[in-house]
Amino acid sequence: MDMDLKQLLALHVARYPLMQVQDVYKLLHQAALGSEHAVHDVTAARDWLEREVKNLPKGPDEPLTDIIAPDRLILRVHLRPYVRTGGDLEALHAAFVRTANEFRGSKEKLKQYGASTAQLAAEGWLPFSRREVEVFFAKIEKQGFPAMQHSEIYRQAYMPAYRVVAREYLPAGMDLMGVEAHD
Repeated sequence: MDMDLKQLLALHVARYPLMQVQDVYKLLHQAALGSEHAVHDVTAARDWLEREVKNLPKGPDEPLTDIIAPDRLILRVHLRPYVRTGGDLEALHAAFVRTANEFRGSKEKLKQYGASTAQLAAEGWLPFSRREVEVFFAKIEKQGFPAMQHSEIYRQAYMPAYRVVAREYLPAGMDLMGVEAHD
């Protein structure tokens, strides 16, 4: 069952109340385009995962996964709970790379998400104004909708460490380990 964008953003703003417009954009960018920007070299991506896991700082309590797309097809797999529950890093890496190579997202969908987000902001569902959202998305659209990092506020507060994975490529058995909890 799909959720609407309002439900999705409400879930994330509740869990991450310090989200900035930039963080909402990153979420929607990943929802619309998957992890395509993140894998230029499979070996480097594996090394990045291993380094990140080796140096994981303590962080806030977080679920194993976060649904990040209204159609529920794209998720963030959080590394701290994944490692803590004995998740197979090679399987996660393979799912991440497969998502980057095979998931076909759409910048048009991202543009639609931006317009809907501006409307939700106008209706008071988000902690930013419609104007903030519209200005941010107009600027980023002129740049071709590039990938971007989380805001400094978000990084400091939540220490994000995850991989973006298409639900269909999750490691075997993982759907039962946390994804369904958000359905």
